[in-house]
Amino acid sequence: MNKQQLIEKIEYVRRQLVLAAEHESLSSNRMQRISRCLDSLLNKYERMVGRSWKPTNRSVL
Repeated sequence: MNKQQLIEKIEYVRRQLVLAAEHESLSSNRMQRISRCLDSLLNKYERMVGRSWKPTNRSVL
């Protein structure tokens, strides 16, 4: 999977998570499964681009 395909897959799974959240409890098995899938894809993306988020004192909320 190339970077663009991974980004598209992340967006698709993110949309699925948002849609599921409109109809299900955030602790439902389905929500947890989709969330784990999204986490996995985001971790893969981070490894692919060779960056990781590091908090700093200058982080703005």
